[in-house]
Amino acid sequence: MINLAGKVGLVTGAGSGIGRATAVELARQGAAVTVTDIDESTAVETTKLIRADGGEALPVPVDITDEDAVRTAVERTVATYGGLDLAVNNAGLDSHHRQLDQMSLAEFEHVVHVNLSGTFLCMKHELPALRSRGGGAIVNIASAGGLHAIPTAPAYVAAKHGVVGLTRTAAVDYAPHGIRVNAVCPGPTRTPGLERVAAGTNLIALQESITPLGRMATAEEAAGVAVWLCSGAASYVTGVAMSVDGGGGGRSNIYG
Repeated sequence: MINLAGKVGLVTGAGSGIGRATAVELARQGAAVTVTDIDESTAVETTKLIRADGGEALPVPVDITDEDAVRTAVERTVATYGGLDLAVNNAGLDSHHRQLDQMSLAEFEHVVHVNLSGTFLCMKHELPALRSRGGGAIVNIASAGGLHAIPTAPAYVAAKHGVVGLTRTAAVDYAPHGIRVNAVCPGPTRTPGLERVAAGTNLIALQESITPLGRMATAEEAAGVAVWLCSGAASYVTGVAMSVDGGGGGRSNIYG
């Protein structure tokens, strides 16, 4: 059983999709949650959902590529709730689907900057806060593209592989401080963003046809794994990149 009563969490990219589902579930399990997103209005919407369910949440607008904004979000969390125990770094960016030689350096660097450097900045400021609490847990939302190739997504795949590497290194470096660091690697997940991209196409049906479980994940299913990794139920799990892809094992590669 998961019980996060008395814990304080922070979720990036919590305005929709997996991030929103994670923030809602952390609060449902008893944690106070700082809800961050680059779009402040969506962070406020998630906060309202949590509060309507009796939970505690604080909305904070954050661009994860802005170190001052990231630092401020962590500081506000500590000032409001007395510390930080859990962080789920979900914010990220997809890339346009094209092969490497058709991609500009600017696009490649932008995708890597958001997905990898942004995750680095979040961890840089979360880790000292967790250490001051005597330990805690970080979960980075990577991607199935952090474990294998996704055709025509070179920048995204490179960045998500980097997130997995960053996760594994931090897990080793911070284990002596009682901090666990893991990654969740979702396959294609039915979120509002994906529904918009797939509108008017057969891409969802095609993806489901090649997934052994015969369907895509819901945001709540991916979030459930992240929340479990944050909890005491996963107290001996660190440095793991956990695939959540319905058994795709590399075949779930239509979406990033």
